[in-house]
Amino acid sequence: MNIEEQIPEDHPLREIKEVADAALKRMDRTFDRMYSKRGRRSVPPERLLKSMLLMALYSIPSEVRLCEQLRYNMLFRWFLGMDMVETPFDHCAFSDNRDRLLEYQATRKFFEHVVAEAQARRLMSKDHFSVD
Repeated sequence: MNIEEQIPEDHPLREIKEVADAALKRMDRTFDRMYSKRGRRSVPPERLLKSMLLMALYSIPSEVRLCEQLRYNMLFRWFLGMDMVETPFDHCAFSDNRDRLLEYQATRKFFEHVVAEAQARRLMSKDHFSVD
């Protein structure tokens, strides 16, 4: 099964994925400084940042819940560039690697790039609402 073909062409997450991928391309130098060419393999920072975006968009309360969703949610797997058989990362690996993203301010930079790109594409609304 081709996961790309399973996601509707008009699904709103398609455009958000384009925005996120464009933001990540602008961050290559940041990622190069963060990670050694040697050592243990870690969860790719691009995947972690896009995971945080999914958590924000879908109100996923924790890394544990996100990693649970990655076992069976085809939309989330597609968004993160995973195929149908790839084993998702563990929530502990997510938490450990998130600290590195925060240390290098990669999370802040990523979300700033995403917001700027979304504003440029007129994808954001000035409407405000609160949820209790």
